Amino acid sequence: MTKVSMTVNGRAVSGDVEGRTLLSTFLREGLALTGTHVGCDTSQCGACVVHVNGAPVKSCTVFALDLEGATIRTIEGMANADGSLSPLQQAFQDHHGLQCGFCTPGMVMSSAALLAENPRPTPQEVRAYLDGNICRCTGYHNIVKAVLAASGQDVSAVAAE
Repeated sequence: MTKVSMTVNGRAVSGDVEGRTLLSTFLREGLALTGTHVGCDTSQCGACVVHVNGAPVKSCTVFALDLEGATIRTIEGMANADGSLSPLQQAFQDHHGLQCGFCTPGMVMSSAALLAENPRPTPQEVRAYLDGNICRCTGYHNIVKAVLAASGQDVSAVAAE
């Protein structure tokens, strides 16, 4: 076991991990941050996306030890300081961008990264950016609407593709 220290959602944390411990496991089991979901263990579904030093990363693809000193943001860190939903989270709720909710944390984290890079994406850009995130329930249409709404765009004319 080796001690790893990082900042998660603005809080300094540390824990003892084996060299093979994935970030997703450290977050879920070591820190009890269970919002990061693990859906496939093969980096295909995107349910485990978190931000590492500001960039979206599938947390099932990186070892916790490799992130010594890193800054991590999980879905639990997306809420406003008062605990209310962030504008992006609220948009997912308002536009029915979730159903079962399993993919939602990864979708929100990926969408937040997209909006940081491109504050006013087109529907096609949203779909392309979320290509690495699988949703088995929604058909993506309402997820795209939610992301566009969070960017301040009118979604009334967004057509399903």
